[in-house]
Amino acid sequence: MEFIATQLVNGLVFGSLLFLMSAGLSLIFGLMNVVNLAHGSFFMLGAVAAYTVAQKSGSFWLALGIAWVPAVAAAVLIERFFIRPLYRRGHLDQVLLTFGFTFVLADIAKFIWGSEIRNVAVPGSLEGVIEVAGAIVPKYRLFLIAFGALVAILLWLFLERSRIGAMVRAGVDDPATAAGIGINVPLLFGCIFALGAALAAIGGVVASPILGVYLGMDTEILIPAFIVVVVGGMGSLRGALVASLFVGMVDTFGKAYFPDYSLFLVYLLMVIVLLTRPQGLFGIARA
Repeated sequence: MEFIATQLVNGLVFGSLLFLMSAGLSLIFGLMNVVNLAHGSFFMLGAVAAYTVAQKSGSFWLALGIAWVPAVAAAVLIERFFIRPLYRRGHLDQVLLTFGFTFVLADIAKFIWGSEIRNVAVPGSLEGVIEVAGAIVPKYRLFLIAFGALVAILLWLFLERSRIGAMVRAGVDDPATAAGIGINVPLLFGCIFALGAALAAIGGVVASPILGVYLGMDTEILIPAFIVVVVGGMGSLRGALVASLFVGMVDTFGKAYFPDYSLFLVYLLMVIVLLTRPQGLFGIARA
């Protein structure tokens, strides 16, 4: 029982991190129809910026408050000057462009921070452990689960209960009509791209105390995040949340019970969903 409880917590933690990555990726991919392979780079930029802020100030909370800003700034520049001209072109052009930016941003991070593995200290208020169902769980892992749930609620309120969220849905469903009633669709999509980058960067910030900070963490998190988007359905926030938990649990229990086949089990989950619901669990089938 203790072992199962520990793995459940670990699965929820990994699922929370995947949700922070995949929520923004799903918005960008599903709503803007843009394939952004540089999304993992925003996760890495958030982590390395968090390391710098935490080292200079000694405060993890300050890092959580401002370390995502460099990633958002980079995302705004990339979207405005490079991706926006490709909106009406095929996905292949977007893939090649954003794939190239993964190398550019990785080299910039290597030049500034070096290639050493670095660690961010857990904030003092979240040090220590708590007993949950007989299992000893670090407080910080419970914080990650609660933080992921809070972000999910705030995103749902933003997209479903706010005027800006209604504008986003209108711009996606019919850009021409939305522009005709005065909505600045390019600006709106640019803001969504920046929001997705901010979510990924915040994920990198909160992940840095448990995963560490190192080059290559962008590609490691990007692959399961894309699987989450495919399983949950493009553009679906609910799908991103449910699929993140599924993938997190499958990966965690797979590594615990079948360590040689854990990655296979994750891909098997994706294949099963694609065979039964090609649009994903909560995606909308389009002609």
